[in-house]
Amino acid sequence: MQQDDLVALTRAAQRLETVDLATHLSQLIGMPIEKAMAAFPGHWSTIVARVTQAALSKALKGALWTMTAKKRKPTNKMHKLLAGLSGAVGGSFGIMALAIELPISATIMLRSIADIARHEGEDLASLEAKLECLTVFALSGGSATAESADTSYYAARSFLAKALNDTTSHIAAQGFSKEGAPALVKLINAVATRFSIPVSEKVMVQALPAVGALGGAAVNVLFIEHFQQMAKAHFTVRRLERQYGKPLIAARYSAIVKANSQSTSKVWNSLYWLTDDVITHEAQVDKKSTRSGTVGQGIVADRIDRDSKRR
Repeated sequence: MQQDDLVALTRAAQRLETVDLATHLSQLIGMPIEKAMAAFPGHWSTIVARVTQAALSKALKGALWTMTAKKRKPTNKMHKLLAGLSGAVGGSFGIMALAIELPISATIMLRSIADIARHEGEDLASLEAKLECLTVFALSGGSATAESADTSYYAARSFLAKALNDTTSHIAAQGFSKEGAPALVKLINAVATRFSIPVSEKVMVQALPAVGALGGAAVNVLFIEHFQQMAKAHFTVRRLERQYGKPLIAARYSAIVKANSQSTSKVWNSLYWLTDDVITHEAQVDKKSTRSGTVGQGIVADRIDRDSKRR
């Protein structure tokens, strides 16, 4: 891989594995997000899940299906402004405004995600690219550890893979008819299952009496910024997969996350001194050893550690 592409992949991995929306929301309100959520009754989670599914369905119709494939620079700032205005409504009227505010915010966010996807080389004329934009809502970010390195970003993609493939196949064969609709609903529900968690966090913060319209706008700006970062990282990975192949990028990604899981540096190490052949070979060995249960999962990390000490 070219060094510039390694740096791009490393930045994407760091975003996907460490950017945490809950932490940013906690900083905004000055208390742990868990404490804010504990103040609301349990049945709200069911309501949020239902509204989230409906919002994603409306966002698909209002955003992706109307966008052109012509490449242009993403208008992230404009989308942030619109999301902020939408969030002001949520902050003013609290949780009762969710059914109105969330579809608007989700539509704005999805258009922004599609803008980013198009800039990274995705063909928005293709159904696959459009549905990949939807899956960004299922990427929540988190905290990378050596143990979770193989069960975060790529696990989320694996979780959605069957629903994504089924939807693409059904719509390609049936179009957007009633026969193809169940597959799309299944995909939306799969995405909503993961997206409803950050939505719940957002709603609970906006519903706090002290937040108000201004705070509601700030929450929505944080919200869209988070998913813009997830989109930039996700479509960077997909661009590199198209260029170098999925196996190599997945192996590189895993090695980067494992090597940096305990890092306190603001900039992750890209492991540029490890060749593609070494990365691919040791990833295959690591996979076989994990299946057999005879060797631990640190083969790639051990090689990285040895090579680091030699430098």
